[in-house]
Amino acid sequence: MIHTIAFIRIKPGGRERFLEIFHALVPEVLAEEGCLAYGPTVDVDAGLGDVQVGPDENMVTVVEQWESVPHLQAHLAAPHMDRFREEAGELIESLTVRVVEPA
Repeated sequence: MIHTIAFIRIKPGGRERFLEIFHALVPEVLAEEGCLAYGPTVDVDAGLGDVQVGPDENMVTVVEQWESVPHLQAHLAAPHMDRFREEAGELIESLTVRVVEPA
């Protein structure tokens, strides 16, 4: 099992539209073979002081769980992901991804 954490910086003013597009995508991704969990999150101010990054209103963090790396790779090549990139691409300023596994 792997966990994928995608940090997506949204252009100012675009977060609500991005989340609307993203939420429409979620059921399709959850139906993919090997997808165990998939969903967007937004920052919360937990009052943790210097140890907490954010909150950042232009950051959406996607938390994913997959059975394997090949399942993740198939997900990235799925037609609905091409459609998502086309619909949401202009709202995205930057994207970084971490793929981790339980230690």
